[in-house]
Amino acid sequence: MIDFGIITVSDTRTTETDKSGQYIKGAMEKAGNNFVTKYIVKDDAKQITDAYNKLLNTTCQLILVNGGTGIARRDVTIDTLESKFIKIIPGFGEYFRKISIEDIGLKALVSGATAGITARDQICYLLPGSTNACKTALEQIILPDIDHLIKEITK
Repeated sequence: MIDFGIITVSDTRTTETDKSGQYIKGAMEKAGNNFVTKYIVKDDAKQITDAYNKLLNTTCQLILVNGGTGIARRDVTIDTLESKFIKIIPGFGEYFRKISIEDIGLKALVSGATAGITARDQICYLLPGSTNACKTALEQIILPDIDHLIKEITK
């Protein structure tokens, strides 16, 4: 069982309308993992950083951030958090875009989805805000490989 936290980045979503955050929580719990907390923040570097820093100081082994990973000016998740990782997991973003192309075509190339290791040895995934994209990432990459990644980090 893995402790996890969620950050939803959006200028419009609320607890009631955050379908991606709800999906992530449900899928992770269904897989037997333990939900710790969730934050919904605006597409704002300070708010994103504050939520991320709060999750660093929890029992979370996994941080799942959704939203703000595109190429619009307001999409600042990647710029804000990627520099905080002590290591990047480049294969995640590469593979995510590859399998997304099969599903949505070349539109997948604008996704900045990435993953990395935090200063507290947590795995952090930066996912698009689309529920379909979160489903693809969780079902095809994250859940099948999370135990392996945690073992690698903690050995």
